[in-house]
Amino acid sequence: MIGLGDVWIADGLGGTGRAVRFGLPAVGALLGYLLIRRFDSLEHARGTDSAILAFHRRHGYVPPAVLPVKSVASVLTVSSGGSAGYEGPVTLIGAACGSVVASWFGLSRRARRILMTAGMSAGISALFQAPLAGAIFGFEVLYSSSDVEYDCVLPCFIASTVAYTIYAYFFGWGALFPMPAGVAYQNGLRLFPYFILAIAITFAARFYISFFKATESWFSARRRFGWANVVAGGLVTGTIGMFVPEILGSSYPVIQKTLESGSYGIAALLVIFFAKAIATSFTVGSGGSGGVFAPAIVCGGALGGAFGIAFARLLPASWGIHPAAFALVGMAGFLASAIRTPLTAVVMVAEISGNHQLIVPAMWVCGISFWLNNGWSLYRSQPHNREASPVHD
Repeated sequence: MIGLGDVWIADGLGGTGRAVRFGLPAVGALLGYLLIRRFDSLEHARGTDSAILAFHRRHGYVPPAVLPVKSVASVLTVSSGGSAGYEGPVTLIGAACGSVVASWFGLSRRARRILMTAGMSAGISALFQAPLAGAIFGFEVLYSSSDVEYDCVLPCFIASTVAYTIYAYFFGWGALFPMPAGVAYQNGLRLFPYFILAIAITFAARFYISFFKATESWFSARRRFGWANVVAGGLVTGTIGMFVPEILGSSYPVIQKTLESGSYGIAALLVIFFAKAIATSFTVGSGGSGGVFAPAIVCGGALGGAFGIAFARLLPASWGIHPAAFALVGMAGFLASAIRTPLTAVVMVAEISGNHQLIVPAMWVCGISFWLNNGWSLYRSQPHNREASPVHD
């Protein structure tokens, strides 16, 4: 059965199932690529990075064609098994909504930039059912440092509130990934293993960033091959998916299972981490339509879960180590480190899990990994701070 957002292939299909896993990501990515190629203005409309670029370099202008085309292209890529997330395209679509509204009313460039960040917040708020995290994301993701766009704060809060309310009215008000009961931070000694986790996340995020950018640069240098790049990236993803089917699509089920103790072992979680990072690099880096934000959550959750299981086995039972807690905090740390959004990360993991009792270790891990990875980011278009942006020249 093929489901929207992820690929589910029954084990009973045998060899046929493996063949589908191998070829389907390439087919979906190719269809999405060909659709985008029909619109010259969308040639470089990749996702969140393009929205950031539009804010700093294009006066907040995002082509209106992004709205229908990017939506369909992303569904084709991710639902066919491409290792990517919907948040990148959704962020760009939200930015396009803000840009279009500003153009309709003949607003200034400054107003257009503000509205596009509000649209970005609205998209993340609804997609992850995380209104506060979505609001913070819109004005925090624009820079790789802790700097933010202060003019955008209130508009992002308002847009995020409205988007979440409308989405939840139709699809429900619960947490996106509910956690087991009783997972909390109740022992200060746990800060020591969380510190080790933060160090591990720092280097894991560097691997993800380095591999993704190297893959993207390799394919960019061969742009003349066009559709062949996308097919090649999809086939690599499909090959990995034949052996690790959990990495196909958005991999949201992996997050839920990682938060459920005993669903995966240490080795399996480490394999998922590396496989997801590599498959996402080939899916998105080759030109496929999708985001790198959700895969970062999956990678962080898998890595955190693996360390949580290890610590639970090595440390005394009196420490009360729960692998699910480390998985959730790992998600936050990875986002803070790789995406450069520590405030968003701390709040988001609390909102998507419905667990607000792990905010302290999340702050600890996010702060350490964010600081240690200064200068590293998945988004090429992020200036370091407001002084480095042409908007504030």
